Amino acid sequence: MTRHVRAAAPDRRQALGRLGALVLLLGARHLAHGATIIAVRVWPAADYSRVTIESDQPLQARQTMVDQPPRLVVDIDQLELAPALRELVGKVRPDDPYIGSVRVGQYQPRVVRLVFDLKQPVNPQQLTLEPVAAYRHRLVFDLYPTQERDPLLELIAERERAQQRAERSMNDALGELIGRIERQPPAPAVAAASAPVAPASAAVAQTEPRTAAPPQLGPDEQQRIDRLIVVALDPGHGGEDPGAIGPTGLREKDVVLAIALKLRDSLNSVPGMRAMLTRDADYFVPLHERVRKARRVQADLFVSIHADAFITPQARGASVFALSDSGATSSAARWLANKENAADVVGGVNQRLARDAQVMRAMLDMSTTAQIKDSLKVGREVLTGIGRVGALHKRQVEQAGFAVLKAPDIPSILVETAFISNPTEEARLRDEGFHGQLVEALHTGIRRYFARNPPLARHRVL
Repeated sequence: MTRHVRAAAPDRRQALGRLGALVLLLGARHLAHGATIIAVRVWPAADYSRVTIESDQPLQARQTMVDQPPRLVVDIDQLELAPALRELVGKVRPDDPYIGSVRVGQYQPRVVRLVFDLKQPVNPQQLTLEPVAAYRHRLVFDLYPTQERDPLLELIAERERAQQRAERSMNDALGELIGRIERQPPAPAVAAASAPVAPASAAVAQTEPRTAAPPQLGPDEQQRIDRLIVVALDPGHGGEDPGAIGPTGLREKDVVLAIALKLRDSLNSVPGMRAMLTRDADYFVPLHERVRKARRVQADLFVSIHADAFITPQARGASVFALSDSGATSSAARWLANKENAADVVGGVNQRLARDAQVMRAMLDMSTTAQIKDSLKVGREVLTGIGRVGALHKRQVEQAGFAVLKAPDIPSILVETAFISNPTEEARLRDEGFHGQLVEALHTGIRRYFARNPPLARHRVL
């Protein structure tokens, strides 16, 4: 018996030696329990603020709202406090409309606590996202306002403010002219008087999210609003979803936002026309929410702006797409539609936010012949314009089942300004001058469409 024990000892020592070698080979990171934090990100926006914690394993968390002052407390299980989590403190921007600051600490062994000090009460939504594209596991917190903003009211208020700025600018110019005349030698009397600044309308005062009944408009004000042409501009992707990425790292979400901001300013300079952006900064907007925003402002046109990639870097040229109710007009159009429709998977959508998912799906499937007919009309006008700026991928408006074009009552087009996957076109997309040419082409096409197809009379309800 003793002989067997002594014989087993060397075997035990060899096994322990092999285990020690395995420990050295694996390293501390592999032996550590729990998840490893890869990155933390904060996406502030007027619509909502998003906080993302990316890790190599799924995270389990519990959230609690605390009042007076408003705070969101989040406990993440099976996690040790790591430097990557502490970076969250510095990611909160001063202009974040919802998050004032964040505190991070080891609340209990294997439990990390995050405390978000809030600037206003919020409706927090928590979701977990499976690995997709370049991302690993994501734990996401979306902080929505308890009172949703009224985008049409804000659009009208901005129009009124722009009119007042223009009137003030005109008065300043008149004042300068009068000053010059007064400094000149005496001459035959010239009667000049500056017009008084128009009083602020009821809409201007409504700059905060609506918390009560909308203002009562007089007949003249209502008529001006009803005659207003509203164009919804939709810069694709944003936030967690970068869109396509060019050979040197240019991101689609940045390019199309820059173009959309310039196009908004260009269209807003047209009397009687206002442009609304589905996103005006770097944050993610789900596809159905883009459609809903356009419908909430009762838009007369929806223009989604993209700069996509293709499976080969040789693909080049701009394209314009309308919705199809009978299949895509080409395999490339079908491929691009499928790719764009997958944006929600990358960006991260909280399915629980859909109050009635079946109704939403029905709305997105309810295309009409009239909508597609009008979309093809505006598409041809825009395609003609951008064809003068650069090469066209196809010389006719293509059609496919893009989810973002499925507002049943709004003519809708999707513009692929260029292929960011093409090195030459990526370089052009970096060029501010090219942005200006694109904006001018889009502006001209939109105005030509409305000149030939005036929008139907409508009664906009605030």
